[in-house]
Amino acid sequence: MSHPAADGDRRLQDHPLLGALPDAPSVHLTFDGRAIAARGGEPIVAALLAAGVRVFRTMPVSGEARGGWCMVGRCGDCAVVVDGRPDVPACVTAVADGMAVGTQHGHGGDDCDLGAAFAERAAGDVDGDDR
Repeated sequence: MSHPAADGDRRLQDHPLLGALPDAPSVHLTFDGRAIAARGGEPIVAALLAAGVRVFRTMPVSGEARGGWCMVGRCGDCAVVVDGRPDVPACVTAVADGMAVGTQHGHGGDDCDLGAAFAERAAGDVDGDDR
């Protein structure tokens, strides 16, 4: 297994069973104002993990840090704010060039039902921007 790239990217460049990482267009996003290079089409969570980000949201009452848990869009631990929109599941949302992603602190808003937001997204019932 090869080591990560020297530029801080923590992705495996060559997997013993899957082979070399395929080519993908380079896109850029920000996370809490920090510039991050990503691979076009990959989930936000992949770009953040490759950049060393491990905390995506904090709990509403305790402030406890949360990262990805189920990684299939069901649990809500990877909820982030994307372009001002809260409750975006980073594990199932593809990166887009110029995307502004931020840590979600607590609920996305006073009227937010995070479980319902993730269930709607998993069922494909989300209106508007599909990021």
